[in-house]
Amino acid sequence: MRAVHFGAGNIGRGFIGPVLSDSGYEVCFVGRNKLKIAQLQERGRYPVTLANDERDRFIVENVTALHLNDQKQVAQAVAEAEIVTTAVGLTALKDIAGAIAQGIENRLNSNPYPKPLHIIACENGVGSSQKLKNLVYRHLKQPLKGRADRCVAFPDVMVDRIVPVQTHKDPLEIVVEPFSEWVIPRSELIADYTEIKGVHYVDSLDSYLERKLFTVNTGHCSAAYFGYLEGCSSIQEAMSDPGIKDRVRGVLQETGALLVHLYGFDPAAHDRYIHKIMNRFINPNFNDKISRVARSPLRKLSPNDRLLRPAMLAYELGLETSYLVSAITSALLYGDPNDREAVLLQEEIRTAGLSAVLAARLGVPAEHPLHGEILKAYRRACLRHPHMASSGFESMVQILRG
Repeated sequence: MRAVHFGAGNIGRGFIGPVLSDSGYEVCFVGRNKLKIAQLQERGRYPVTLANDERDRFIVENVTALHLNDQKQVAQAVAEAEIVTTAVGLTALKDIAGAIAQGIENRLNSNPYPKPLHIIACENGVGSSQKLKNLVYRHLKQPLKGRADRCVAFPDVMVDRIVPVQTHKDPLEIVVEPFSEWVIPRSELIADYTEIKGVHYVDSLDSYLERKLFTVNTGHCSAAYFGYLEGCSSIQEAMSDPGIKDRVRGVLQETGALLVHLYGFDPAAHDRYIHKIMNRFINPNFNDKISRVARSPLRKLSPNDRLLRPAMLAYELGLETSYLVSAITSALLYGDPNDREAVLLQEEIRTAGLSAVLAARLGVPAEHPLHGEILKAYRRACLRHPHMASSGFESMVQILRG
């Protein structure tokens, strides 16, 4: 069996690749990094280490690679595959859509009755595979779209594994947390699909997606933004601070109350899930940089993402949101000069004003009560953290103090 995986980075090599290889697939990685691609082609294997006390290590076998620029070869690999997966980031899906479309076209043109192909975007977002489908179909002519609908599926999935930025002497070596979860809904699969070993198959994905988004993603970025304001450099350093740890727990208790209300989760079971997730953040065998987890604040602050969506839903249901408001405020203060989105966010706040940014960027209109709550929390946070003035907040702090 053949699999094509777009993205030879940390998630691809540290999560998706090992799962597919363990299920008997020959995995062809498609990426941009010439060194990693060359090494995968030459060696056909690479090591993975688990970030546990024992530092368990295993070898991922039966792999190869292609450079994304080798478009004809990439398209042919897609045409011959049983499954195609991605871990490139939502914004990069557009960069691979053309190659996937060409692969589908080759597949359809070579056989009037092709085998089913499942294309799965293993990205950190809701509806990622459907977003990829829309991008791919832009490259297909209308007659091919109808044929593709009958034999190509784009099931949305939920994936979860923390893989921090890392450097090793061996460019292929990767260290990952022991925990992982990959959930696929059966309803979106085509008949005769071969199940992947280690994947959890369910009837409905919604509850799993939002449980992960509102717990893992919300909690992780909250720890990052709280930690940033306190001068921490890693998630582990932040979570060693009792005050930050309590605030992260407060955030997850608020999202937990929302999830229990929406999906009928058992409160005690969900509380155990929160405890497990927080222990993942604390993992002392990692050094997960704040800058990695906090990056791209505009995306994380978008209306349907991990901070605003649970806050707005919780408020509409009459549930507590004070810790979520604190996390949103901390994200609005994130000013890493090396982060393009952070720089843009601070420039927009400086020039347009926070109220306008809340309405336009975050989708919280001026008349919504959370708009005023965020404004008040933001003012308090600026006064509590005068060191932010060194990041370009001098005039803001002076105005607030005045």
